[in-house]
Amino acid sequence: MIRQLLRFLGLAWLAWRLFGPEKEPTYVGDQERPIHLPGRTILVGEREFFVRETGPEGAPPLVLAHGWSFDGEMNFFSIIPALAERFRVIVPDHRNHGKSDRIRGSFEIEDLADEIVGLLDGIGCDQADLFGYSMGGLAAQVVAHRHPDRVRRLILAGTAARPVDRHRLGAFLVIWFARAFVRLSKKEAAMLTFRYLQRNGLIEPAHERWMWTALLNRDPTLFYEAAFAAWRFDSRPWVGEIDTPTMVIIPTSDQVVPARLQYDLAERIDADRVVEIPGVGHESILSRPEVYVNAIEGFLGDE
Repeated sequence: MIRQLLRFLGLAWLAWRLFGPEKEPTYVGDQERPIHLPGRTILVGEREFFVRETGPEGAPPLVLAHGWSFDGEMNFFSIIPALAERFRVIVPDHRNHGKSDRIRGSFEIEDLADEIVGLLDGIGCDQADLFGYSMGGLAAQVVAHRHPDRVRRLILAGTAARPVDRHRLGAFLVIWFARAFVRLSKKEAAMLTFRYLQRNGLIEPAHERWMWTALLNRDPTLFYEAAFAAWRFDSRPWVGEIDTPTMVIIPTSDQVVPARLQYDLAERIDADRVVEIPGVGHESILSRPEVYVNAIEGFLGDE
């Protein structure tokens, strides 16, 4: 009986996803973007990457490298306006995210790092401060290691030298099955993220349509290629060689990158400054933007 019910529900869900209407969540009030920051595309080799820039002309350049699944605007909309008062803020979209090219096939975090450097070449920026959040923090480590002359100061947040150091087979299988499910329908995964942001007050009601649309703008296969790249990443053999002045920001209740791995990174890189954000998770960039702004401004202004 239970088996028959599950089979019926599964077939009903599949039929709905194939033939049913594409409904949106119900929004309250007028809808708008949280920030209005247009961008442009830059060619890096044969590939096209999208980048947004804002801030005073001649201000110190600051690159914000975003994490997995969110593009640059989604990840940093809460801190861009404040940072743009003092810095030339440069916000690229990594490959397969936002408005940058969808590049088929697997890749490594080192590819993201090379593309960040290519973007800096394309916009004529020889050296910048670099803030890497989550997966962007993995790429930022590589940039600082491979191209130390391009990074004046390095800030790493919600990231690690080895983001998956335990239960690696289990983590691989979770990613693999999640990719398979999202290939059937990406709406459920988008809805889980959307409801989490909504329930925890991480997105204003007026910005919900923008966020929902952005969450659906993801290629299911390429979205998870980034997760596999992060799964393979390991900077432990060389991260201690980075001598760029570095600050590590640690959300102490991070549910995605455990805090112990973030403390481990801070120790391995011999961080000049460690900022703890007690009791908050991986979404801290949205829930505590003022902490990030104050920490970034304080570290970059400390000569």
